[in-house]
Amino acid sequence: MSDENIQVYDVIVLGAGPVGENVADRTSAAGLSTVVIESELVGGECSYWACEPSKALLRPALLYGAAARFPGVAGAMTGPLDARAVLKHRDRMVADWNDQGQVEWLDSAGIALIRGHGRLDGVRQVTVETPDGGTVRLRARHAVAVCTGTRAALPPGLNAVRPWTSREATSATEVPRRLAILGAGVVAVEMATAWRALGSEVVLIAREPRLLSRVEPFAADLVAERLRSAGVELRFGSGIATAERAGGPDDGIHLSLLDGTRIVVDELLLATGRAPRTDDIGLDTVGLASGEWLGTDDTFTVTAVEGEWLYAVGDVNRRALLTHQGKYQARIAGAVIADRASGRELDTSPWGRHTGTADLVAVPQVVFTDPEIAAVGLTTEDAARAGRTVDVVDYDIARVAGALQHDPDYRGRARILIDPDRRVILGATFAGPGVAELLHSATIAITGEITLDRLWHAVPSFPTISEVWLRLLEAYRDQRVKS
Repeated sequence: MSDENIQVYDVIVLGAGPVGENVADRTSAAGLSTVVIESELVGGECSYWACEPSKALLRPALLYGAAARFPGVAGAMTGPLDARAVLKHRDRMVADWNDQGQVEWLDSAGIALIRGHGRLDGVRQVTVETPDGGTVRLRARHAVAVCTGTRAALPPGLNAVRPWTSREATSATEVPRRLAILGAGVVAVEMATAWRALGSEVVLIAREPRLLSRVEPFAADLVAERLRSAGVELRFGSGIATAERAGGPDDGIHLSLLDGTRIVVDELLLATGRAPRTDDIGLDTVGLASGEWLGTDDTFTVTAVEGEWLYAVGDVNRRALLTHQGKYQARIAGAVIADRASGRELDTSPWGRHTGTADLVAVPQVVFTDPEIAAVGLTTEDAARAGRTVDVVDYDIARVAGALQHDPDYRGRARILIDPDRRVILGATFAGPGVAELLHSATIAITGEITLDRLWHAVPSFPTISEVWLRLLEAYRDQRVKS
């Protein structure tokens, strides 16, 4: 193929989700010609099938639950959630799965878009199969960034029953009467919360002995307690042995569980993890294995490919499968690409603008259940595995006046982990209504390595839940005095 038939850009981005958009935004703003390749909707998984629609389903459920417990409000509630109105709200939040607004943003930022399936085709080269059956060949002067994200990882043997993945769970147009969820992670508990509130009979089936194995056990236990009280059946230490969708429209899916019981449901959601979307993007043409996670250094350059031209940003590098962390990585990768293209020396010091160190020390996450869980940094189990010596400080958030203003029957708990030698916070977990807004202060404290002596002078407003910070510091002072 002659050069006349190849379109040349400075940067090629595979994937137009939030991560790909942010890489492209940074490189384009730096004056580099940039093209994005997308086979689905511009805006990606988060905008249409994950973060945005799931929270659109969850927010009404959480508001309803809080109102039902509040004096003066509970009595005014005369019926269940209006499922139709909630689903309509969800549709509005995802722009009815229309990406025109995102396309217009790309155009306003000077970023080219090619719709189709993009594959690497050798060093700095990409081939795109377009929806009309055509082929577009591209070459990058400086960089190719793989931002293709992840897909649901499904256990074998269940495809015949046409199960839901997270996509179907967040885009469904009808409320299933009976819903089974296989899994115990974030997707499982958030969707159990949402669909139970919308009227489904929900059973959650998990091989694990508890929910949310990566968070502090006390936080997971609070979520389990609330799910049970809402009517969700939790079956731990089990799994699905066989599954069969019966012939009639009302016959449902017949499940035989590993504990020997049988249940019948209308839909089955498989919330069993994620896999990289790298199985058909031409990795073999640059010496990499298809379908694998892509290892990178802290500049998000793929380490197994020579020449510092291939980048893997966001979920595909498996450093932190969260939209906000992927966008953080994208800002760094975009700066690295731009500075390498101009010949500028990179600042790769531990906290330099060209290194993604936040993925290593301070990854914040909120689980939008009832109650919320907000966590950043190490858990006690993380610290034990790493052999880190930490002081653990717990506090009952219900003892804070602002919490009772939030919910008169408040149930919640806070925990921080402290390095006793350096006197800095290494991890924080909050569980309770409204705790998501506490998380950024904890993230700043950990990322900034702010000492306890300085934190004493960060005065929380009264009466807010943030007063728990003062109480945690006081509790730690008392622990030290007693020891």
